[in-house]
Amino acid sequence: MDIKALATTATEVGIKIIIALIVMLIAFAIINKIGNSLEKLVAKSGKLDKTIASTLSYVARIALKVLVLLGLISYLGINTAGIATIIASLGVGVGMAVNGAVANFAGGLLILVTRPFKVGDFVEMAGTMGTVLDIRLVHTKIATLDNKVVYVPNGTASGATVVNYSEKDTRRVDQTFHISYESDANKAIEILKALAERNGAVLKDPAPFVKISGALDSSIEITTRLWVKAADYWDVYFYMLENAKPAFDAAGISIPYPQVDVHMKN
Repeated sequence: MDIKALATTATEVGIKIIIALIVMLIAFAIINKIGNSLEKLVAKSGKLDKTIASTLSYVARIALKVLVLLGLISYLGINTAGIATIIASLGVGVGMAVNGAVANFAGGLLILVTRPFKVGDFVEMAGTMGTVLDIRLVHTKIATLDNKVVYVPNGTASGATVVNYSEKDTRRVDQTFHISYESDANKAIEILKALAERNGAVLKDPAPFVKISGALDSSIEITTRLWVKAADYWDVYFYMLENAKPAFDAAGISIPYPQVDVHMKN
């Protein structure tokens, strides 16, 4: 092959590569734009859950980009059959090396199908408590109460016990208060009922439960069970704690504390 023919071939190959790069960039941009638009459209329609829509959009974009790359490789004259064989061989080797990742992938699919939680839910799982930020195919992203981000492998998340605090609209605030035997238990009950009634977040139905629940060694135990909306749980919880003690003090009701009486004998 003479220099002129070589230069012509190099020019043709160079032009093909430039065209392939331009097509790849344009195609990737179009895929991303369409994927984002469809994801937002589905989210607004409410017909498909946001988590599933996001995951399906992500997988679809990856698959379309792979198809574009294979098409461009074929356009450049490279044998895609050989590449497919290499990819398959690599896939087997990588699959054996990343067995844990495969388990997490399967766990991600299981979570998307069974739906024990979704994005935005407040959950407790695998020793972590927080709000679900995102559910990907191999991990679940959670923001804790102190604003740390924890990535829980989906293999663990799908097999662990999950407590979903957001699935129900209402929750029950259970608390116990202790008063001395010298204090008036009925008066203490009325005080706790009045505190619950003054808080607008406490639901009237079911009615607040305030009863004596135990007679301990040094105190009488009073249990309160108040139903609230899930979002109001902690507000009511701390409201009762902060206001019960001052109300007891004002009414002359004492709260016992551990003490030891020592009797000396001659």
